[in-house]
Amino acid sequence: MRARFGNRYGPRLHFSCPKPRARACPLVALRIGVHLLAMTPAHILCIGSVLWDIIGRSAQPMPLGADRPGRITMLPGGVALNIAMALARAGHRPALLSVLGQDPEGDALLAACGRLGLDMRYVTRAADLPTDRYMAIEGPEGLCAAVADAHSLEQAGARILAPLFDGRLGGRDAAFQGCVAMDGNLAPDVLASCATAPELAGCDLRLAPASPGKALRLVPFLGHKRAVFYTNLEEAGLICGQALPDAPTAAQMLVAKGAARALVTDGAAIAADACATTCHTGQPPRVAVARITGAGDTFMAAHIAAELAGHPRAAALQMALASAARYVSGKDTA
Repeated sequence: MRARFGNRYGPRLHFSCPKPRARACPLVALRIGVHLLAMTPAHILCIGSVLWDIIGRSAQPMPLGADRPGRITMLPGGVALNIAMALARAGHRPALLSVLGQDPEGDALLAACGRLGLDMRYVTRAADLPTDRYMAIEGPEGLCAAVADAHSLEQAGARILAPLFDGRLGGRDAAFQGCVAMDGNLAPDVLASCATAPELAGCDLRLAPASPGKALRLVPFLGHKRAVFYTNLEEAGLICGQALPDAPTAAQMLVAKGAARALVTDGAAIAADACATTCHTGQPPRVAVARITGAGDTFMAAHIAAELAGHPRAAALQMALASAARYVSGKDTA
């Protein structure tokens, strides 16, 4: 309030009223948020398996034919999705390239991934394919058996990669330059074409076999100048064509075979990160095993997140081992 003396009747009072603030409309704010999200380019891509994990766990020994009490859970899973979820917990917002059926299972999985903060804009919805599923039985010693009803990703073929070529995420004139985590669940011919695709030549490429049975699908990437392999000891031996005694030997052998860099884990034994000039090793923390499925994916995601945060190689390796140990112990329940 300001007073101004103007005449004999006393001070003339001037009141300055604040202008009313415009109230934000929640619907408008939501639309703006969605619009801004659509304009935000992805900087991490996870390419590969996105499915429902159906996991049966028992604390009792599980010999062949055993019928044991336990718990059955149904969770979002698949190698690419496991990696994406772990990256999201580390504060990133990865985008996924995969396929979901136009079925209730696909709708539910898409909604679940959205709630987890994942970018699902580029996922293919296929009317001719069902949403994939994976079923595993785990006992106190680890994985007993698993069945992957996951044929849709292979059948979808190269169409899931369309955003990398049609301008949405890249193309020949503007190749994707971010981090790409790719798993071996893609069809063999699709993986082979990715190994030589100019659209992927400049990215930070991280590779996971997905399982020993699919390890050989990554052989075309040997010689790729930027491909980093993440395998366990068995998978490394299959790619190298020989049994290998330990992770350091395996990592260095993968590099000798043409990998730009290789990280190899071996359960509770020493893990290794090798390139042409150095080999770092790390000892996983000792923990009681509560679950196995997804441990390798958690290791890979934690390692990528550590390196994106600027940690040196030795530290990133140990951080990834610690994260995988927390996951295996059941303490990382996110």
